Amino acid sequence: MLLKEWVAMLLAGGQGSRLGCLTKRIAKPAVSFGGKYRIIDFSLSNCNNSGIDTVGVLTQYKPLLLNSYIGIGSAWDLDIEGGGVFVLPPYVGEKGGQWYKGTAHAIGQNIDFIDQYNPQYVLVISGDHIYKMDYSVMLEFHKNNQADVTIAAIQVPWEEACRFGILNTDENGRIEEFDEKPKNPRSNLASMGIYIFNWPVLKEYLIQDSQDPESANDFGKNVLPKMLKDGLRMFAYRFQGYWKDVGTIESYYTANMDLLADNPEFDIFDENLKVFSKSPILPPHFIAAEAKVKNSLVPDGCVIFGEVEHSVLFPGVYVGPGAVIKDSILLPDVRVEGGCLVNRAIIGESSVIGPECQIGYGCNETFNPAEITVIGDYINFPKGVVIEKGSSISEWQDGELKIS
Repeated sequence: MLLKEWVAMLLAGGQGSRLGCLTKRIAKPAVSFGGKYRIIDFSLSNCNNSGIDTVGVLTQYKPLLLNSYIGIGSAWDLDIEGGGVFVLPPYVGEKGGQWYKGTAHAIGQNIDFIDQYNPQYVLVISGDHIYKMDYSVMLEFHKNNQADVTIAAIQVPWEEACRFGILNTDENGRIEEFDEKPKNPRSNLASMGIYIFNWPVLKEYLIQDSQDPESANDFGKNVLPKMLKDGLRMFAYRFQGYWKDVGTIESYYTANMDLLADNPEFDIFDENLKVFSKSPILPPHFIAAEAKVKNSLVPDGCVIFGEVEHSVLFPGVYVGPGAVIKDSILLPDVRVEGGCLVNRAIIGESSVIGPECQIGYGCNETFNPAEITVIGDYINFPKGVVIEKGSSISEWQDGELKIS
């Protein structure tokens, strides 16, 4: 039996239904972000930067692209002997099988995987947030407080507090109350969905929870409140830094746009805590003499003949002569033909916007989240199509739109 101080379990099976057509064919952690990454890159990079060499990735919803992207973990330096990254889908046992029902159930179904490393601690994280964090600092906090459980927490705007698990603590950071998505929160200290458990303690509670027919098998709803009720030593680790839940179109859009600030709060160019990714091998980007590019991210493989302003482009994007891209996100291999206007839009992977189309037609100068236009993956618009602001288009068949 191997002996490790800690292992990480990364929850990556979520559908991300609030992202609409962006997650129609892929899981939320596989969605592209920031010009060259996928959302899961940030959690996997954090593991690498924290000295964690064993990561179990729990997948479920439409996992094909995510599974192939993760591979053996070489992009994050996790392809090592005696550890590595392991994709852990639901499975069938001697008593049958079932889908992961909740976050605690997903971890509980993989007790054998964790036990083979006999760890002292288990880090539970999710693969759908944008942030940089050294988990080893949180582990030291956990040890110094002789905690059974430590929950990473961050202060959120009061108007958003009802979307999160909310913590109330004493002056020493010990958690006195945990309220999952309260209608009237008493605090704005929100759980980040990042937990460190003493493994023997977590294992016991996972087994208990699996035997409760009334449980939703969820950490926030069931396991953590039960631990608190039983008097376990539970502490809040206050995180100081950028953290974004990109679970909605608005938050996904604004998080990408945040990268374009002169002094961004979240700096992907910072050499500390690097973000690693499995990037395609492409030639350098090309910007033609007549092109205009301003305040934008333009990665390898892009070819620009038109105008790009305050936008995030991904590898392989083509912008034709006379096309104007403004305040938009163009995902990998998007092709925008000549004479198009794309304004405040998210264009899905490998979609083609035909000549003289207008996407996001009618946007006002002042930003309004309701005006963000979303075009799904692999959509091919012919010449002259006009899509009004705020539309969400998941399919285009025989000249007919399918609005999601």
